[in-house]
Amino acid sequence: MRLERLTANKIKIFLTSDDLFDRGLSKEDIWKDSIKWNQLFHDMLEEASEEFDVDIQGSVAVEVFSLQAQGMILIITVDETIGDEEILYDGFIEMQVRMEGFDDLLYEFAEFEDIIGLSKRLSNVNIFGGSLYAMHNRYYLLMGNLEIENNIKAACVLSEFGNASILSPFVLAEYGKRIIETKAVETILRYFK
Repeated sequence: MRLERLTANKIKIFLTSDDLFDRGLSKEDIWKDSIKWNQLFHDMLEEASEEFDVDIQGSVAVEVFSLQAQGMILIITVDETIGDEEILYDGFIEMQVRMEGFDDLLYEFAEFEDIIGLSKRLSNVNIFGGSLYAMHNRYYLLMGNLEIENNIKAACVLSEFGNASILSPFVLAEYGKRIIETKAVETILRYFK
């Protein structure tokens, strides 16, 4: 489990499929009112509260992004008000959950050199293709239409060089700058050996 503070009241939690498996959970358990899921969620909130020294109580909005092979990303927004109405909590947490799923792998990179190293490693495991974008001084590699076995391999390699992105491919296509439309891995290898 990886935690990252995005703003004063917003925290990103990345759970790998292994994290879920170790706790006896699957991504589908989020839809159920299971005791294991509730326990995991409260453990995550407690860890985030301790790590970032924030008091998590009141209304908590949870956005869950299911990433096919990687696991899931949860964006937790802590807000003690909904509209103009104050929430009375006494230790009670109100959750609003929204779930989105993506079949494509979308990873974010800080440096272009990371993309070059990644392309070499992906070619070593016979994974090619992808689209490369830039947005907000970051690079994004979108890998789609991979078979499940290659999707898992690609996710492992991508995780070594970058971070799973919470952006949807649609937002990236709309607002990002497309650098390489198709065959990004092959194109990068051709120009940067």
